[in-house]
Amino acid sequence: MIKKPAAKAATSLRWFGWTDRGKVRANNEDSFLTLGFDAHEIYRLGKYGEAPLSNTDFAFAVCDGMGGAKAGEYASRIAVEKIMALLPRSFQQKASGLDSGFADVLEELYAQVHKALAYLGGSYDECHGMETTMSLGWFTPGWMYFGHVGDSRIYYLSARDGTLRQLSHDDTYVGWLFRNGQINEREARTHPRRNVLQKSLGGSNQFVEPQIGAVGCEPGDVFLICSDGLVDGLYDHHIVDVLQTSASENFNPAQKLVENSVAASGRDNTTALVIHAV
Repeated sequence: MIKKPAAKAATSLRWFGWTDRGKVRANNEDSFLTLGFDAHEIYRLGKYGEAPLSNTDFAFAVCDGMGGAKAGEYASRIAVEKIMALLPRSFQQKASGLDSGFADVLEELYAQVHKALAYLGGSYDECHGMETTMSLGWFTPGWMYFGHVGDSRIYYLSARDGTLRQLSHDDTYVGWLFRNGQINEREARTHPRRNVLQKSLGGSNQFVEPQIGAVGCEPGDVFLICSDGLVDGLYDHHIVDVLQTSASENFNPAQKLVENSVAASGRDNTTALVIHAV
């Protein structure tokens, strides 16, 4: 999936992150990553901040772990650590255009995370059954490249037309039904099999093929990466209201989205990363 090249490239990013274990779960199996890297160094970013894109690439990711005991928590954390270790190595191959192999970089990253989790799950009793979703956005001047496995989500709010689009595909049967117009948004939210994954990292499949894509990144565009717990409590129009308001007002939109979702549902861990192209 490749969407429009940027008419005018964003020159900096402003990001916000927030996570909450919700009202039901005893622990938080979600993890999120905010990362900056260049040819010389890697640095982990805070929950919120702003930085130029001129000499630095940025990666933002949300992972939602699954498994008995604390295996899900470990799985999401391991995935985040693998991103930190593997993605910056590819900085020299970074995308200055769509011919530079960004898809190969992301496919290799997902393959390595899947391999590591499958090995740990098969080697240690405490890690048995560990799996995770992983939704990642990699920002370079003019582009946001993304990779996705699972039912966490990547959204894109276009500055051109104000339309919210879900870039990622839910790797569930219910997600397939929704994409093909056989059920609506409300029916998808209440379907009894809505949380049954067909694909995850660390699962029983020998290989996992991630969804890979690219979107032109222009000033005013807003991106949201979130776990499925967020959309359990919020409809798309609620998300749009918060994202559009945050572009002009001074508050943490990720925190507001998470708090609103937990107040409305809270049955699952809930995580959001919001990235503004400035």
